[in-house]
Amino acid sequence: MTLATVLAADPVTPEVALSTPLLLGIAAASIAVLLVLIIRFKVPAFLALLVVSVAVAVSARLPLADVFTVVATGVGSTMGKVALLIALGAVLGRLIETSGGVQSLADRLTSALGPQRTAVALTAVAFLVAIPVFFEVAVIVLVPVVYAFAKVLGFQPIRFGLPMAGIALAVHVAVPPHPGIVAGAGVFGADIGLVLLVSLVACVPLAFVAHLLGRWMTRQPLSLSPAVARQVEEFGTDAPGSGAAADAPVGGGGTATATAPGRVQAPPSAGLVVLLVAAPIVQILLGTGLTLALGEEHPLFGVATFIGSPVFALLVAVVLAYFLIPVRRRWPLERTGEVMEGALPPIAAILLVVAAGGVFGEVLRASGIGAALSGVLDTLGLPLIVLAFVITLALRAAQGSATVAIVTTAGLLVESVQTGGYSPLQVALLTVAVGFGSLGLSHVTDAGFWTVTKYFGLSVADGLRTWTVLTTVLGLVGFAVAWAGWVLTGA
Repeated sequence: MTLATVLAADPVTPEVALSTPLLLGIAAASIAVLLVLIIRFKVPAFLALLVVSVAVAVSARLPLADVFTVVATGVGSTMGKVALLIALGAVLGRLIETSGGVQSLADRLTSALGPQRTAVALTAVAFLVAIPVFFEVAVIVLVPVVYAFAKVLGFQPIRFGLPMAGIALAVHVAVPPHPGIVAGAGVFGADIGLVLLVSLVACVPLAFVAHLLGRWMTRQPLSLSPAVARQVEEFGTDAPGSGAAADAPVGGGGTATATAPGRVQAPPSAGLVVLLVAAPIVQILLGTGLTLALGEEHPLFGVATFIGSPVFALLVAVVLAYFLIPVRRRWPLERTGEVMEGALPPIAAILLVVAAGGVFGEVLRASGIGAALSGVLDTLGLPLIVLAFVITLALRAAQGSATVAIVTTAGLLVESVQTGGYSPLQVALLTVAVGFGSLGLSHVTDAGFWTVTKYFGLSVADGLRTWTVLTTVLGLVGFAVAWAGWVLTGA
């Protein structure tokens, strides 16, 4: 498809069709300005994306009367696909987190596997917990368990925390319903069920890599900050797995009050937590499998589509969690309302970033920049999945936010995806590759870097030698899995 064809088919077209080099120059300048605003001037990402989007629209000669029509289209087309998923996922994660379910799951797995396999157990716990819970929250609520075992077994917290945090971040950037990958899927038009299937398959080997590489990196003691060393030394004398140890408010995390002793009675069992995490995954995958097997002409295709809808699956999981956690444990109605409503404010900024990312993508499409970029990428002869990974990795390293990196890359490449004739599975693989691109090179620009170094007592230098290297290796391995699938599909 030529640029002229795209422009002719678009209801909002530039007043003057600019040349391809000029359009690409505008795109490059927009990325540069975006990074400067976020990194140098600390402008909130959503505001920077919105400002840059409007500037691009004006620079590309879109009619001024239509600029904010394009903005509204970008917000609506993106948020309509992802807002409910992100909100329902946050509510489900909040119910599990505040009920003490994370500690219950950690206690059960570490008890079953024994003290010598604590790192394996915590990595498995992090894998499961990170599906509904945001990365920083997953790390913070597991810190008391890590400290308890570190004291009893005589290891530094990073010995257990590094692989745990590594797989938690991998799940966070690649597995729905987390906002970045959901936003990328929405922009690309990817099937969430296929994205979920691919990302889960890819994250399984990543868990083994995180455990083995984390163990190798911490084979020799690292410099431990005095504050964390003191916290570990003064940690409660209860054995790991006891309620006091698991629920102790360590490090001032946002969930400490909600999970402190006296606030949580009868935490859900490990089996219940696994059920709540697995239920929406199984339902989505079941619906996706049925739709692929039945075909659009089958009379039950609509039923299968309804069952496998990610929004419906998460809604069912939230209703199930509501009755199995607060109702069954007789939480006061006021507390239940506070817990569920408390899940929404933290995602407000994320939703704004996702919306602004949708605006950026729509402006690139309407201005013809997306089509011009698509044409140039075609001439390079490189697989689109490689370019998607590299672009996302570079944006992630430059400005730190995985979500911003994903939505920016998706906006840049959406035209190439939509006009490339790719199958649904290939689009899902491409989406997951973008997600893993946002995993690598976590360093001082990333809030997650500071979460890990703060709670596990690492210096910045040790954080760069361990955490940054681990996330980069995990990102490369995750991309390798997606790339293998891409090759097998004949793309």
